[in-house]
Amino acid sequence: MNKEELRAKALAYHKDGKPGKITVNASKPCETAEDLALAYTPGVAQPCLEIREKPETVWEYTSRGNLVAVVSDGTAVLGLGNIGPEAGLPVMEGKAVLFKRFADIDSVPICLGRVFNEKGRSDAAKIIETVERLEPTFGGINLEDIGAPACFEIEQTLKKRMNIPVFHDDQHGTAIISLAAIINALKVTGKKIEECRFVVNGAGAAGISCSRFYITAGAKRENFILCDSKGVIRKGRTDLTPEKAEFAVETEARTLADAIKGADIFLGFSAPNCVTAEMVKTMAPGPVIFAMANPVPEIFPDVALAAGAAVVGTGRSDFPNQINNVLGFPGIFRGALDVRAKDINEAMKLAASQALAELAAEPVPAGVKKVLAEAYPADAAAGMFDSKGGVNVNCVIPKPFDPRVVPRVARRVAEAAMKSGVAQLDIGDLDAYEKSVAERLGK
Repeated sequence: MNKEELRAKALAYHKDGKPGKITVNASKPCETAEDLALAYTPGVAQPCLEIREKPETVWEYTSRGNLVAVVSDGTAVLGLGNIGPEAGLPVMEGKAVLFKRFADIDSVPICLGRVFNEKGRSDAAKIIETVERLEPTFGGINLEDIGAPACFEIEQTLKKRMNIPVFHDDQHGTAIISLAAIINALKVTGKKIEECRFVVNGAGAAGISCSRFYITAGAKRENFILCDSKGVIRKGRTDLTPEKAEFAVETEARTLADAIKGADIFLGFSAPNCVTAEMVKTMAPGPVIFAMANPVPEIFPDVALAAGAAVVGTGRSDFPNQINNVLGFPGIFRGALDVRAKDINEAMKLAASQALAELAAEPVPAGVKKVLAEAYPADAAAGMFDSKGGVNVNCVIPKPFDPRVVPRVARRVAEAAMKSGVAQLDIGDLDAYEKSVAERLGK
């Protein structure tokens, strides 16, 4: 559909019937006088008294254990930028829809106002103070669309102060998904992550956090060059934030075209059409390109492949290898909530990446193939889901509607939480747990 058709349909989707995309439904009946007496006064006093005497029973008598706050100040919304909390609310509602649809997690969108500095940007102290006060109500906090550099301080401070998982999806979601794709892309190219040269275009929350995460997974810091709107992040520049300065290098390269020469992996979190075929031809043999600017990528897959790229991914659903955060956060929070984790740590994030990487390499069962064929008819017609195992250039990451994704990610995340000591509940049989999550979501 063209832009005007998309605009009309999207506005109607959000406006028709009940405005917005979410509602609240009761999980218990409230149809009789007895129901009312149990749901509210006088019966509600009983769980209140139990929780006062035994605070840990809040998880038994309330919805807190399956409830996530989706928190934003609207300063870095999608590719729209600093549009404010009201304009960001449709995105947070959408996030709540995805939590419910993919992981059966209830969530509440919370868009914060009056948390800005004199320049209209995120005031970290105000957001931290506001969010930490939410802890008694929620089982987890999903930070969303909060601008850099404040987002780094906000997440790290809240993780230290709160005893529930705090996760900034713009930083870590893309990092987790793209690392899974890199793991499998390197199987295709026969390269090792510790030997690869990375060029990252875009040094905001996603670019910085992805680079840090790849280093955790084995990449070498000295093999990274990051670029922002002013060119290569290099020593000697006086306009760098502390996060950018962390990746400043001694180099003669000044532009993205300079930096990309000889690189094995390009990752884009930046602007449309900023990478050319000629630039791809200067990269190392068999390069991997993940061009994740939306809706128009840094380079289109057909152009990159024709120029010599071995594996290409984008953020779009109409091309192979979609790097989509919905592959991550639903399963990550499902696993974290189910073991009542106090944090989402590096071990849990790496486990999520490994789960996605291993799943993409597994044969596709007949039942799953049927689901995928309904969700992606063109891909099914092209034989994409006929794999008997192993990865290929068009499938280094699972599809978002693959019903195996959330159960597998939840399993690996829960397991990592238990092993790393942040879980408060123990799951004895992980095979049974993965199956139970699949059954829960199947209903």
